[in-house]
Formats: sequence, structure tokens, C-alpha cells
Amino acid sequence: MADFVNSVEIVEKKSRFIGFLYHCKTAQDVQDALNELKAEHKKATHICYAYSLSNPFLEKAVDDGEPGGTAGRPILSVIQKKGVRDACVFVVRYFGGIKLGAGGLVRMYTKTTSEVLK
Repeated sequence: MADFVNSVEIVEKKSRFIGFLYHCKTAQDVQDALNELKAEHKKATHICYAYSLSNPFLEKAVDDGEPGGTAGRPILSVIQKKGVRDACVFVVRYFGGIKLGAGGLVRMYTKTTSEVLK
């Protein structure tokens, strides 16, 4: 069972980025948390995430429709740099109508992940 740990919300150019940190031990825990967030945030544009599990060692990054490498990979990169294990970070994005560009997306997914892991 995934355990909720923390959340944070950041607004950038009218887009809402809501980060959620869950303690997860298995890929099924990650899926359960994702299903919970999808039910709670039905109108979200994207639910991007990444996780790192320790036993067995498994890492995964998911962009959920964002341009390749602009969401899941930056989330996973922060998780790796901080040495976090048995955790999943989800970032729920509500598009605000102003495109942020690839660099802006990477910056916001990185920032949201860093904040939720504090």
C-alpha cells in the first residue's frame, strides 16, 4: 500500500503543478497511488511521475503526454540526486493556456519535485 507523505503546489504562467510524494515499496503501490490521483484529478491535463524502488531495484519515468524527456526524466533525476528510494513523485499538471516550452517544463517539473522532497 502506498503511503502519502507530502504535497506542494506551484503556479507558473497560469499552469498549476501539484507535486505528491508517496512512499511505495512495489510497482503495484505506484499503480494504486496513480489510480487514486487519476480519480481525484479527473480534469488534470497530465499526471507525470517517476519512482525508485529498492527491492528489487526498479526505476521508471513517465511523461504522460508531455514532450519526451520534459517531465518524467526530470522528476527521476531529482529523486536520484537526492538518493531517495522506495518513493514515487507524481506531478499533476493543469494547463493554464500559456505554453512553457521544453525548458520551462523541465524547470517546473524539477522545481516541483525538489519542493515536494524537502
